[in-house]
Amino acid sequence: MPLRVIFMGTPEFSVPTLRAIAEAGHEISAVYTQPPRAAGRRGLELTPSPVQREAGRLGIEARTPASLKSEAEQAAFADLGGDIAVVVAYGLLLPKAILDAPRLGCVNGHASLLPRWRGAAPIQRAIMAGDTETGMMVMRMEAGLDTGPVGLVEKCAIGPDMTAGDLHDRLMSVGAALMVEALARLEQNTLAFTAQAAEGVTYARKIDKSETRVEWTRPAAEVHNHIRGLSPFPGAWSEIEIGGRMERLKLLRSTLSEGVSPSEDLGGSGGILDDRLTVACGKGAVRLVEVQRAGGKPAAASEFLRGAKIEKGLKFS
Repeated sequence: MPLRVIFMGTPEFSVPTLRAIAEAGHEISAVYTQPPRAAGRRGLELTPSPVQREAGRLGIEARTPASLKSEAEQAAFADLGGDIAVVVAYGLLLPKAILDAPRLGCVNGHASLLPRWRGAAPIQRAIMAGDTETGMMVMRMEAGLDTGPVGLVEKCAIGPDMTAGDLHDRLMSVGAALMVEALARLEQNTLAFTAQAAEGVTYARKIDKSETRVEWTRPAAEVHNHIRGLSPFPGAWSEIEIGGRMERLKLLRSTLSEGVSPSEDLGGSGGILDDRLTVACGKGAVRLVEVQRAGGKPAAASEFLRGAKIEKGLKFS
């Protein structure tokens, strides 16, 4: 019979899973999501999370506690009588009392092939590291950070020019279908969980603004992975002279330059090599495919070049 589910998630990544669980016929007793955040030009408007908006569309109660540490919040959670809690990018720590409250515990949809990339930014870190494969996992939650046993896995190839945004959209669809399958197996008591390997543990720490500036002295493959791993948010960037003044340019898409060996030293790291926005790196070169000027919209490199005189010989700082 359908399960009584408590759903816990916050960003757009979580929404397809919430929707899929509802469409599968499970009873969602409540949704937990992070509180509305200040938004708008002056930060005076409180904007509900994507999950809260979807809960409203589905007619499900949305709870937005700032913390789950209080006995009152834990009692309110337990009173829901959930069979299981489904967690997808919720963003708040779950105390032991929360983890233990549902009859079947809590399961998490995590966007990596655990134990690789435990933590907050597994999609970005996988691309930045040059990984060629990742996936979604449904794991049983425990007190440690993404350390619980795994019930289901679906792998996903990372294409050579795939951005974090591309992979995000692919995995949120994969994750929704995988979680529905996991709940179906839990209904039938056929979902087995396997402990994670002790070897190969890596941590996907949160992206810090200090690491978003492009270092052109690095090899082209590393520069390329850095650009696509941070696209579209927060975005890798560099500065270049446009119209007589230095301007910050967000770099959204790139590709390794054809005809240039990845080990070739072209000299002048950060220098523009041609009229296609190919840029020299410490070794090899990358060609910028999509960029965004400050205050502007994302634009193909060809479109950007029509409005900005970026000539061979100019150099990114």
